[in-house]
Formats: sequence, structure tokens, C-alpha cells
Amino acid sequence: MSENPPVEPGGGADSAPETGGGQAIPVNPTPVPSAAQAEAQAGQPVAPTKGGKPSLGQAFLKELWADNSFTVTLLAIVLAGVVAAVLMVLGDANTRQQWAYFFYQPGTTLQATWDLLSVSFGNLFKGSIVDPDTFSRWVYGMDGVTWQRVLYPISETLTAAAPLIFTGLAVALPFRAGLFNIGGQGQAIMGALAGGTAGFALGWASPFGWIAAIIAGALAGFLYGGLVGLLKARTGAHEVILTIMLNYVALYFMSWYIIQPWVKNPARSDAISKPIPPDSMFPKIFGTTASDTGLRANLAIVLAVLAAWAISWLLRRGTFGFELRAVGYNPDAAKTAGMKVGATLALTMAISGALAGLGGTSIAVGTAGALTVDMMGQVGFNGILVALLGRVKPWGVVAAGLLYGALTAGGSKMQTGGVATHADGTTVNIPGISNEIVGVIQALIVIFVAAPLLVRAIFKLRRSPSAAATVGLAKG
Repeated sequence: MSENPPVEPGGGADSAPETGGGQAIPVNPTPVPSAAQAEAQAGQPVAPTKGGKPSLGQAFLKELWADNSFTVTLLAIVLAGVVAAVLMVLGDANTRQQWAYFFYQPGTTLQATWDLLSVSFGNLFKGSIVDPDTFSRWVYGMDGVTWQRVLYPISETLTAAAPLIFTGLAVALPFRAGLFNIGGQGQAIMGALAGGTAGFALGWASPFGWIAAIIAGALAGFLYGGLVGLLKARTGAHEVILTIMLNYVALYFMSWYIIQPWVKNPARSDAISKPIPPDSMFPKIFGTTASDTGLRANLAIVLAVLAAWAISWLLRRGTFGFELRAVGYNPDAAKTAGMKVGATLALTMAISGALAGLGGTSIAVGTAGALTVDMMGQVGFNGILVALLGRVKPWGVVAAGLLYGALTAGGSKMQTGGVATHADGTTVNIPGISNEIVGVIQALIVIFVAAPLLVRAIFKLRRSPSAAATVGLAKG
């Protein structure tokens, strides 16, 4: 006979062999409740355990100081500001010389440094958001300050941000499809030429004049960007090379186009087109008299935000947006699934060109009022920086565009300098900061955003739980 008798069905997991009085002893007896459980059953409060689930506030703080996109971007801006502050000190002769006596006069050196940085960064804020002194004088009715003067800095920020948002979206959208569009400059130029020409050639009354300019600018950018997509789809040509070459084509075409007899202003000797009638210009968002008070913010910023919303909806819920992202993830798999990869790439570049064309139109019909060779600046190339800073996400591009617009508007104010007032009533004149420092700040922000591991190492950020979950899902 075997030493261990067979266990009857149903009894092996819950009972052991009989002993003594013939009763089965349970293998998994009911556990004795702990003191905490007993108190809970009695209705008494129980202190939270150390290893319990963290509260909402604790989870928020833990995620806040982690290497997520928001924290890394914010700290990148802080780092760029710190490096810019060092460059300001090195660039100012008086402050730089004062640092040679730091160990002899530490208080004076730190005071001189604080005066320089506080006035410079204060001017950046005053020139881009609001001037507290102007606001207080308007509140108390002093010196005849009007509300239009209070809103002037934010108006300049919105004016500078609108074309940057358009060109940033023109880079962000094809990036999701695996394309790198660096031809926003050329596409914006073609949009500006078409929109501006529609404005002064048609001369229609508002709103038909600026609506025609929008359609013409978007169509010109659509065709110019679609050409790149078509060549990419049909011949396999690299979009980076194509867009670089087409940037030069658009630039030289603009120089030729503006001096043509049917375009050039006959009353001017320089290269400038006929003026665009006021009725064909974008309406001002602060009212019809905004131009008389210097408020230049116009319909372009509203259209830019609507474009970001449309692109966000397209990527999240649109069928074409799904195909676009699928092609970006794996073109071969998308083709196997029955998607037309070539058509998707061509249409993506065409939509991207339309967005950049609207950016150029917003300059020609929004603020310039005429076509000139240098009216575009570097808006297309700055759009690449805006897209990268915004993590190639539509609403991120809007935030990055507003930041760059604020830096552009505030940079002009930083050049004016100011007066620093000490606690004892003495004042010190602070010279202006070179506008190139603003460009340095913009470049440094992108550098630090593009190097999240560097930001994480400097500030000793912990690994973000949400970022780790996203990576895990992405890896399947």
C-alpha cells in the first residue's frame, strides 16, 4: 500500500489527511485579521501604509520632476536663460570689468550683475507681454495712457507668432509621415507672392479681398509643396534636397517677380510691389482703429490657431491622418495593408506647403502691405525650430510659436536698455543688449530640448512613469 493515499476529487486543495478525531484540518485556514483590519471593521480610521497607493498630489509632484516633455522643455528654457545671462555679462564691458574685482568688492559685483540682468530680462517681459508701469498709469488715468498702449506688447507677440505657427505646422505635419520638410521658406515665399498679388490686383472690398488672398496663398503653397511630394513618390528623390533647391528657386523668382512692370510700384524706385488696398488686408483683432494706435495683431493669429486645431483633429481622428501616421511608422506595412503610400506622401507635402503658404500670406496681407524682397526674413527656417521645440505636435507648435514671438517682440525692447534703481534711491544707466542675444537664446532652447539626456543629467530628473509607459506601448 502506498504511503500517501490518493486524494479524492475536490478535496486535494482544501484539506489534508484525517488525523486524530477524523476531522479534516484546513490547509488554507482563514487568516487572523490584523490590528489595522480589525480597526477598519470597527469603523475606526486607519493610518495609510507606507507602501500604499500615492495620492493625486504625490503622483503629480513625482511626475512633475521627471523627464517628461513638459519638464524637459521648461528646464531647457531655464538653461538657455542661464547661458544667455552669462553671455550678457561677458558682453557688457562695465559688468565684465567689475567681475575682475569680485573678491575685493563682491557686493558691488553682484549688484552690477543684478542690475544688468534685471533690466535686460525685464525689458524682454515688457516688450512681449505687458509693461507694469504702463498698465498702472492706465489704471490710474495718468498721462493719458490708453488701453491700446497697454496691449501693444502682446499685440507684437501675436503678430510675430502667427507666421511662425504656420511654418512650424508645415514642418510638424510631414514629420509624422517620416518626411523632413525644410522648404517652408520657399513655400512661404510663393504663398506671399500669390496672396499679395491677389490683394493688389483684384482690389476687392473686405472680406472678399483677404479671402481671395488666403485662397491664392494656400493654393500656391499647396502646388509648390505638392511638387516635392510628387517627385518623392514617383522618382524617390529625397525631400530634403528638393526643398533646399526649391528654396533658392523661390527666392530668386521673388526677386525677378517684384520688378516686373505689372507688379512693381511705378511711384517707387526700389524693388517693391504695388500697395495692397486696406480693404484687402487682414482685419485687426483689436478693432478697426488698431492700426492708428500701433496694434498690428490681425486675423492671421486666429487662422493659425484654427489650422493647429484642424491638424490636431486630422492626426487623431481623420482617416487620412491615420494613414499618414501609419506610413510614417512603417511604409512597407502600410503598403501591405492596402494604403497608397505614394499618394499619402504627395498629399502630405501638399498640405504642408499650403500651411507654409498661409504663413507667407499672413506677412504680405497681414502686416507688410506690399511685396518686398526682404519681407519674409527667416520665417521658414525659424519654423523648423518652432516645430522641434513644440515636439512636432500641433498644440506644442502653437506654444512654441508664441514663445518665439515673445522673444522676437521683446528682443527689440532689450536693445533700448533702461535705468536700475537701488534701495537707497540711486540709479544706474544700463546699456541695451544686442538683438543677437535673442537669437542665441532661441538656438540654445532648441539645443537643450534636442538633448533631453543632458537636461536630465544636469537636474537629476527621475524616469517619468508616463514616458516609460509610452515607450513600452510603442515597443509593443
